[in-house]
Amino acid sequence: MIETVQAARAHPANGRIYLDKQSPAPYQALVKAADAVRATAAEAGLDRILVELVNLRVSQLNGCASCLDVHTRAALRAGETTRRLGVLAAWRDTELFTARERASLALAEAATHPADALAQERAYAQAREVLDDDEISAVLWTAITINAFNRVSILSKHPVRPTPAR
Repeated sequence: MIETVQAARAHPANGRIYLDKQSPAPYQALVKAADAVRATAAEAGLDRILVELVNLRVSQLNGCASCLDVHTRAALRAGETTRRLGVLAAWRDTELFTARERASLALAEAATHPADALAQERAYAQAREVLDDDEISAVLWTAITINAFNRVSILSKHPVRPTPAR
């Protein structure tokens, strides 16, 4: 019976392993890296909403349901509006985002699709107009880190569970 319980923890119903549970040391190192990136973003003057917009946009591009759930709730707690969250996937087609946010979103997309050199050049040019070097670095590190978490969650197939009824 104990072996069956342990097997269920290691192999959820979907047959995947939860990488964060199976190999906790690398996952904890990733969490520490994310903490350092969060501190870097704060030191660079990036507000929590902008950081969460980057996390959400990257997670949208990667199709990471678990990270979308986590960072949508974080964005709302930080004061983001449901209207802007609802149109984030089409941010280029709205006037709801500031120049700093637009530059950051473009950089985040370029970091998520690094093989698109032209998009990278355009994103950097846009960023140079409104962000300083510390801000650019913080946005890119945020995108790099959420990309890594997206991979962990997608490959582990972390579930998004319903919120318990109140």
